[in-house]
Amino acid sequence: MSFAIIHTRARVGIEAPSVTVETHLSGGLPSLSIVGMPETAVRESKDRVRSALLNSGFEFPARRIIINLAPADLPKEGSRFDLPIAMGILVASGQLEAETVTTMEFLGELALDGGLRALQGVLPAVMAARSEGRTILVPSANAEEAGLASRDDTFAADHLLAVCAHLRGEQRLAPVPPTSTGDQDGATGPDLADVQGQHIPKRALEIAASGGHNLLFHGPPGTGKSMLASRLPGILPPLTDGTALEVASVHSVAGQFRATNGWRRPPYRAPHHTASAVALVGGGSSPKPGEISLAHHGVLFLDELPEFDRRVLEVLREPMESGEIVISRATRRVTYPAQFQVIGAMNPCPCGYQGHPSIPCQCAPNQILKYQSRLSGPLLDRFDMHVGVPVQEGKALLRPERGEVDSETVRERVQRIRERQSERGALNAHLAGEALHSACAIDEAGEQVLEQAMSRLGLSARALHRVLRVGRTIADLAGAASVEKPHLVEALGYRLQSRAESG
Repeated sequence: MSFAIIHTRARVGIEAPSVTVETHLSGGLPSLSIVGMPETAVRESKDRVRSALLNSGFEFPARRIIINLAPADLPKEGSRFDLPIAMGILVASGQLEAETVTTMEFLGELALDGGLRALQGVLPAVMAARSEGRTILVPSANAEEAGLASRDDTFAADHLLAVCAHLRGEQRLAPVPPTSTGDQDGATGPDLADVQGQHIPKRALEIAASGGHNLLFHGPPGTGKSMLASRLPGILPPLTDGTALEVASVHSVAGQFRATNGWRRPPYRAPHHTASAVALVGGGSSPKPGEISLAHHGVLFLDELPEFDRRVLEVLREPMESGEIVISRATRRVTYPAQFQVIGAMNPCPCGYQGHPSIPCQCAPNQILKYQSRLSGPLLDRFDMHVGVPVQEGKALLRPERGEVDSETVRERVQRIRERQSERGALNAHLAGEALHSACAIDEAGEQVLEQAMSRLGLSARALHRVLRVGRTIADLAGAASVEKPHLVEALGYRLQSRAESG
């Protein structure tokens, strides 16, 4: 037989579309051509495949070889097609039986000696192959990652010879066992009990965690803004298996697969303020996920918020609303999930001491205005809560209060509130349309409060909806069935923007 069909998977965002590797051997001068929109790494695979076959003791056919990667209009990139191309040549040249590969998919980069090297984006391919009822073979270095989705339908090998021995029945490979993820319900990371005082910011942090709200801390240096933000992941409940697989898929595609001993832990990303727009939202000639996608179902902490380039921050506006980021290039359009919770921190002025009780501010009014104007109104409008973090007295720090609430206690409360919200179909921060009006119905007293707030504070329609969502979360924490006036008053208190309060 001089023709073979091998099944494999490409990588487009976190999707793994099916690719058929068609191999045809014909007469003519010896050559190997690869067609089907291969990029450089795919075209170079012919040299890796030839050496791998020869060094593994196989014959490389001295014939004209044409490899077609179908569908032809799907760009193919990376080294993942090395193993399927090698299998196609072996089957087409009669060195392997065609029946052994009909229900199997192959992924792997070949070393020159025939060894299999690790790939990025294996987990989405394993999930896609399982959904279509095929088994899949991946490099042994990706076995732990593949095991997250394995159901005795995934195999791993470290060499081309091991793959062929498995297919011939000479030495069968054991299926990749499901990866043990361990108990992820215990407290991890810094404890909220370490934060002394700051009762209002800690209350705001619990509200933000319960409803998935975006939160902006502002205050002088050293008051605990970053310390508070770093405690947020510890009070979030562990991810479900479904959401954990989504997060793991994004990290797999980015080449940052997390060890399984923390795979159900909500991700926490804290990019430096010098990060570029591409680093934050993703992109590049071969689009990869950025920090906002790596924070999917987790927390994105932006410290020293005004120090970020304004153009970088503005690209956050759309994904903060939509929960996804679309990266368009001339030949492709990739969508990455980006349902993240933003925690920002900023000083009130360049020197940081405006409003400090004992250290005078050294900034001129125009400097303060220029500093605060680095954050646009539309961006600030997307933060549900704006909370000041005041300077603590020495007594509070030197003689801390006993019985500070720890992260585990708060996390249990947050989990109960989130379970109640799941019955509505979404976290409060994501309520929209009829679901928003149904969950956040208010009485006449509440309507009067909101009407006065809109006229006095100049709240936008977006800000009004965010007040309602935060009010719903506060009502949930209080065990109230409906959103009442006290809940709305507290929610409105968190809408006071940092620049207005500092002024």
